[in-house]
Amino acid sequence: MMVYFLSELRFIEMSKNLIITGASGNLGKEVVKKLSELGYELNVTVSARDSGIFNTLATVNAHVVDLLDENAVSSFVSDAVSNEEPLHAGIFLAGGYAPGNIAETSDGDMEKMININFMTAFHLVKPLMDHFEANGGGQFIFIGARPALIAKQGAANFAYALSKTLVFKMAEMINAEGEAKNITATVIVPSTIDTPANRTAMPDADFTKWIPAADMAEGIAFVLSETGRKMRQTVIKLYNRA
Repeated sequence: MMVYFLSELRFIEMSKNLIITGASGNLGKEVVKKLSELGYELNVTVSARDSGIFNTLATVNAHVVDLLDENAVSSFVSDAVSNEEPLHAGIFLAGGYAPGNIAETSDGDMEKMININFMTAFHLVKPLMDHFEANGGGQFIFIGARPALIAKQGAANFAYALSKTLVFKMAEMINAEGEAKNITATVIVPSTIDTPANRTAMPDADFTKWIPAADMAEGIAFVLSETGRKMRQTVIKLYNRA
């Protein structure tokens, strides 16, 4: 029991070092902005064309990583640990969307959505689970999707919805395995995130009903807070009025 107590204490006292994937996307930039303002040390993945996007932020270490390459991801995690010591959380923002019902969905569509929305997270979950267990705990924060929870919405986004369903199930299994290890997984579920890309795709929508990307960042910051760390088996629905 004493060993477990010391492990818990180490987790509580360690500095706030995080990994974020998809940091150069519309949501990612808001999350990086918010968490860097709060004093977190951030190890983030970005696209090659955006490799210098965070050069002015001293607390952000940006890496171009192929998240579908398990070895590249493992090296990224190792580098993050050696640079910043223990990691506090992994935040998984990398992903993508594609429409299409069952009849319109090919094997290639399924593979693409599963790779983008599930495998990019799974490859990081594996090394981070080991790291969190060795250092007294840690948090996983995933981005879910309402079509994965509501079949009538998912039917028109078949491959996308199924790929996000895998994310929900992975979070459940992390919580089951991590229950005695102070390791938790949270899924934050937006309706439609208010981004320039979504406004362009849906110009006639009522944008006031969507959830601002800045509010998503606030939600993630809360999950990382002292109060947020106490939540368990958490699914947070940030739907606004959409």
